[in-house]
Amino acid sequence: MRIWVPRPEPGAARTARRLAELGHAPLAAPVLAVRATGAPLPPERPDAILLTSANGADALGVAPGAATLRGIPVLAVGARTAAAARAAGLGPVEAAEGDAAALAARVRARLAPGSRLLHACGADRKAEPAASLAAAGYAVDILVAYAAEAAARLPEAVAAALAAGRLDAALHFSRRSAEVAYELAEADGKGGAFRRLRHYCLSEDVAAPLEARGIAAHFVAVRPREEDLLAGLADTI
Repeated sequence: MRIWVPRPEPGAARTARRLAELGHAPLAAPVLAVRATGAPLPPERPDAILLTSANGADALGVAPGAATLRGIPVLAVGARTAAAARAAGLGPVEAAEGDAAALAARVRARLAPGSRLLHACGADRKAEPAASLAAAGYAVDILVAYAAEAAARLPEAVAAALAAGRLDAALHFSRRSAEVAYELAEADGKGGAFRRLRHYCLSEDVAAPLEARGIAAHFVAVRPREEDLLAGLADTI
């Protein structure tokens, strides 16, 4: 299949390579650009660091004062985020099973209520796992370490491919990128072509903004992991 990957870099290029290995024709054309905010660390030293994305790990690694975090345990949402944390010089690192509920459970198993946690996240963060952990008695400091900026217009390569009918599907990794992809396609007059694509989504949450606009997800991954999402493509080459 000819598949558009609108997720930000460096993930878009990495996913495109995987798709090519699987026999597909990928078009890596991000609609978001991730930027570190440079926000200062909270004043109190945490007992552990929570990471819910590789972007958070990358941004925390270059945050002002990041050197002071060396040696603090890191609890990452999944294996890819854990790998990014290690690459950023953070750790020791432990990976949960891929979602916010599993990460919260890992925190409760490792740390007593009252422990201080630093959650490095994006500007468009979800409530979990911080909300349930705070309710359970943990002190959660939020550091908005990065922000995802939307592109001003639909990438030219995507606009041309949609106009010519040279795309079959889109692979959506986040709620925000799915929403922005739709909005940019609509603004460029390609809304109809966008709707006709097969939309593969990492989770129900990712699919939600599309379904709210009457666009049914062709496939939703059982677990929010790239491997599970790519598995949905297995019978479509």
